[in-house]
Amino acid sequence: MATKYQVFISSTYNDLEKERDQIIKAALEMGHIPVGMEMFSAGDEQQWNLIKRQIDESDYYIVVLAHRYGSRDGDISYTEKEYDYAVDKGVPVLGFIIDDTTDWSAEHIDKDTDNLNRLNAFKDKVKTRIVSFWSSADDLYGKCSIALMKAITSYPRVGWVRASESVGPEIVNEVTRLSKENADLRAELAKSKKRLEATLETEEEKTIDVLSRNSRNVHVWLDGQKDWGEPIETTLLSIFEHMGKELINEASSVSLAQLIAFEFSNSNSYRKRHPVPSNFLREWLTDLSAVGLIQPSTKRHTVHDQNEYWMLTKQGKKVHANLRLLRLKRGLATKEKPDGES
Repeated sequence: MATKYQVFISSTYNDLEKERDQIIKAALEMGHIPVGMEMFSAGDEQQWNLIKRQIDESDYYIVVLAHRYGSRDGDISYTEKEYDYAVDKGVPVLGFIIDDTTDWSAEHIDKDTDNLNRLNAFKDKVKTRIVSFWSSADDLYGKCSIALMKAITSYPRVGWVRASESVGPEIVNEVTRLSKENADLRAELAKSKKRLEATLETEEEKTIDVLSRNSRNVHVWLDGQKDWGEPIETTLLSIFEHMGKELINEASSVSLAQLIAFEFSNSNSYRKRHPVPSNFLREWLTDLSAVGLIQPSTKRHTVHDQNEYWMLTKQGKKVHANLRLLRLKRGLATKEKPDGES
């Protein structure tokens, strides 16, 4: 599998055009991908973002210095700015500095003192790493080829490969294994879901069984009576069934007492205040809360409202829905009557 490496080439441009061509040639002959700043315009902030992205994606960075500091972005040249960014990103850097004894055209030598000082400081910065000194374009070509080969050996990078070459038998086998593992996990997840649903159904059935085995007496104080009258025998399950209709949204203790009085006396002729014993009502609510079917309401009420409000829990809604469904299947659902009718 042939790996190609992206090589970013950084330098001033007009004075080193031939030298850059030789480095590009060296990289191409080695089968790699040269990238240069000549592809971008140096003063544009968007272009600088593109340059940074190219450096991020490059495997090696080459900087070539002669006798010009180059155009600047504030106090720093674009070449030095690229160098600093590559070093900061951990891209292996190959530095090439012109031999001071080399004859060089005067028009390509900085005359500005500030630029010369900055260039010398930049060269000293590059020399803190391993550098090569060159004297001509041909000399640079040879030294760059050797340095790049050594860097690839000493500092291996990810590089780039053809998509058709990147998927070998090992990867195909691994993908096959992972696909099978994924299918097995999906199948196990489906089984677990069924087991969970079966467990939940069992829990709801257990709750219904517990409620049905707990007998309760209901007393209703009807209008005109002087006492509670005879007890009405029932179960906690029946009390929950009747209350559940109101508790789906929210219901106060007062409205629940009136509901139970109506359902078990089958009459609207009960006293409106405490139509069933308050201690009985509290016991029923406590029992239903204990088995996780109801809870105090979380809805907000005015500060003047002193009523106690209750609502179904998630489990309570499931149990109540199952009870209703069971009654519907058996044809036992009560016939609805308009409010106010007995």
